[in-house]
Amino acid sequence: MRAYHCKIFLAAWLLLAAGAIAWAQDPNGPRTLEQLRDRIEAHLVQPRFSGAIWGVKIVSLDSGKIIFEHYADRLMSPASNSKLYTAALALDRLGGAYRFATPVYAQGAINDAGTLRGNLIVVGHGDPSWNERRLGTNFWALFEPYAAILANAGVRRIEGDVLGDATFFWGRPTGSSWSVADVNGGGMGLISALMLDDNVAEVRVDPGGQAGVRCSETTVQPGTGLVFINLAVTAASNSSPHLEWFRPPDGGPVYILGELPLGGAATNLEMSVPQPAAWFAAALKLALARHGIPVRGQARGLAWPDAGTGLAAADSALHETNTPDGRAIRLGTVYSPPLREVVRDFLKPSQNLETDSLLAHIGEMTRASNAPPWQTSEEAGLAELGRFLVKVGVVPGAVQFDEGSGLSRNNLATAEATVTLLQFMAAHREADAFREALPVAGVDGTLSQRFVNTPAAGNVRAKTGTLRWAQALSGYVTTAAGEHLVFSIMLNRFAAPPGHSGHEEIDPLVVMLAGFGGRSSDSP
Repeated sequence: MRAYHCKIFLAAWLLLAAGAIAWAQDPNGPRTLEQLRDRIEAHLVQPRFSGAIWGVKIVSLDSGKIIFEHYADRLMSPASNSKLYTAALALDRLGGAYRFATPVYAQGAINDAGTLRGNLIVVGHGDPSWNERRLGTNFWALFEPYAAILANAGVRRIEGDVLGDATFFWGRPTGSSWSVADVNGGGMGLISALMLDDNVAEVRVDPGGQAGVRCSETTVQPGTGLVFINLAVTAASNSSPHLEWFRPPDGGPVYILGELPLGGAATNLEMSVPQPAAWFAAALKLALARHGIPVRGQARGLAWPDAGTGLAAADSALHETNTPDGRAIRLGTVYSPPLREVVRDFLKPSQNLETDSLLAHIGEMTRASNAPPWQTSEEAGLAELGRFLVKVGVVPGAVQFDEGSGLSRNNLATAEATVTLLQFMAAHREADAFREALPVAGVDGTLSQRFVNTPAAGNVRAKTGTLRWAQALSGYVTTAAGEHLVFSIMLNRFAAPPGHSGHEEIDPLVVMLAGFGGRSSDSP
């Protein structure tokens, strides 16, 4: 009987959803503001949302008139809509042309034969752009700029160590309120001032030669420092593949669990690297050897709460200078792409680690001189976000963030605050960079498969947000009449039927806006 009722519920839900979408896409859709408001309200109050909560605000960028609002002052989980705030803060404080700097130092003299009799030090400041998958290149190409710096400095051999100094960031390598599952099996890297492939390594697992034997594992990228206890077995050829990994809280070996069918394909697992700075240093040492620059010493990583080399201050990223006492000589600096590209590269795919690393970077670049010594980089970044929101005009208390990406289930914001932010950025000096960084409906990023063959396709630019019980979409849309609107739509605590998502409930509202044939000025 219960299964029967579930089928009835699912069938009814599908009919209602199909009707809502067809209604929203009606070529003779809402022609007046009153019709539009009635249709939006009718969608929000349907019985299937009795256990859910909505927060909606829609405003005309052209007239400033409120098109619609529904509990717009309700604090809700914005999920990855949080990234809008971090992106706007970065573009406002640093500017779209800003580049992350990664200086390279020689800690010792370089003799006539090209031997560095000391350590090579790479000082990270949070550049997230070293990613072979995004650059469309191979792993070793990421280190070409470093090899070029050494070649230009005449370095042919290093007697000391390769040090990756990531002490620019203060605090834990996880964002506040991240869950254990986010970094343990979730493919989420740890925050670090030195980043490589988003601090996530790929591990290839192959089935064995016969049923019952252990699978084999191979780390795709070198130097990760990962150690495995592989308990995955080869199962019968007609079985289904299932693999997962687990790292105990003590940071020990990684357990690989599950099974792969005999004769089946290999499976790649994505694993967070426990010491990103050490991985960077180890990979750099190997890359230099490939360029004929052998390193006699070790590869070592330094990160909070290590003391560091003393070279990681904010001003070391900004000035091409050596240390005052002459104990380290800057050989050169590797620069990131412009910030406008960095923002685009984390907003479109909704990349969490890069967003939180950017917040930490902002925190250090704006850290107050009288800040308490225990203030983390994340806390300093959030303090700067608070000052920025005053400038934006967001009502006090309308944004409550634990971190910058929205991965935290404790982040809260109102639809009104998000619309206020989007209005502010629409008139900002970096308005084009901000808008161009957003996913385009039916075209790219997290909206590439949504709004296809609707008036919203190629029109809407908006940021998605997804957690288990939270969906959001906020951005810009141009109506059929040519009016520019800004909107924020959040749906929390909605239990969609199996195989469906709360996004399917948000999308018809946005299609209504795109197909709206009237104007805000047509009604009082």
